[in-house]
Amino acid sequence: MPPSRLARALLAALLLALPAAAASPASDLFDSATRQVTREYYGWSISDLKTLSEKYDALLRVRCSDQGDACSYDTGREVLTDLFKEFGDAHTNVRDPEGAERLREVTQDMAVERTGARLARVEGGLLVVTVMPGSPAEADGLRVFDLVTTVNGEAAGKRGGENAPIGPNEFVRLERAGKPISVTVKRPASPELSLSLGTRQLLARDVPTLSWAGADGKVAVIAYPTFLPRDASELFLARLKEAQAAGARELIVDLRYNGGGSLTECVAAASVFAPVEYKSQTRYNGRLSSYSFTGVNGTRGNFLNMKTIPPGSAVWKGPTAILVGPGTASCAEVFTYYAQRAGAIAVGEKTRGVGNSGVMFDPLPDGGVVSVTVLRAFNEKGEPLPDSITPDVLAPGDIAALTGQGRDVTLEAALRALEMRAASR
Repeated sequence: MPPSRLARALLAALLLALPAAAASPASDLFDSATRQVTREYYGWSISDLKTLSEKYDALLRVRCSDQGDACSYDTGREVLTDLFKEFGDAHTNVRDPEGAERLREVTQDMAVERTGARLARVEGGLLVVTVMPGSPAEADGLRVFDLVTTVNGEAAGKRGGENAPIGPNEFVRLERAGKPISVTVKRPASPELSLSLGTRQLLARDVPTLSWAGADGKVAVIAYPTFLPRDASELFLARLKEAQAAGARELIVDLRYNGGGSLTECVAAASVFAPVEYKSQTRYNGRLSSYSFTGVNGTRGNFLNMKTIPPGSAVWKGPTAILVGPGTASCAEVFTYYAQRAGAIAVGEKTRGVGNSGVMFDPLPDGGVVSVTVLRAFNEKGEPLPDSITPDVLAPGDIAALTGQGRDVTLEAALRALEMRAASR
């Protein structure tokens, strides 16, 4: 018997020997998540969800065989994570109660204990990707693109490709405790720094920030961290108008660490470059239906003003570059797609690849949520949106150059691309 058939036969024999699966937290979680995804899924995956659910239900029985009705939610979540990874739609996944709570805090503009810094896991530490103006982190001396190497004495980020004990989630957990956080920081042209970061009640959301670049300091750089808040497009439009009032010559929008958010917000924000009509198709109670999300001049549109808006309407018509990378996902990919269509240059690395669909969140028995892909995305001509963005200018990030020399090579590439475009006109 071939090895693969032998393995399947042994697994089948093992399953037959097991007692019927007892109800447990793990099985309750598994059943709830798979039932909701089976009922609601309408994405682009062509995998057989029923067959995969049966396969992973069997694996869950094996995992829980020695625990019975005490098999934990954590075990169920691990098996579900593997199932949805094989299913092949990164938008469909499970989040634990802590992840669900963070989602609620951001989308509902809640105040929580924060330092005001947002961190991303990279090789060698946690990269500071945003610092909220006026926050404790800013007051305590933390800067954007500092590399946090240890947190409360423990290694942070990645070491040799493996996750260190402290990642972004663990850092947020420490913030929520409301106690000072000791960090060591690597910064170009400086000895290793030791900082103590305080916390206070701040909005859970991160907001767009404006800085300046270019030889004459007239290139506006707006770091846009998320589309989750209900006013994400308003905040972006405010920063853009601030840049215009200060005489911005060119615009760079940094989406490298933007994982998406609300479709209404990203479509509205993208319409600063040109009117946007994003068409979606979904299935409800077995019937297909369509809905359009529209944006005009940086605000949420409607069908009336989409028909009456003068041709060529835009808040910003100047040269534009969008910084993208593996952390750019979902709505951030949608924003980039429409910006490119309006003439923006995408610079960086290929994006995550979930830009052609949308999700809804359903509650789970453990207090977490299952994210279910429920719509497919199209442009105004009915053409499917691309799943990912391939940059016009390939410029991979270089953490060593950023933290050792203070050089943001992706930003440098964007500035060169804008200069070349200006010179060619």
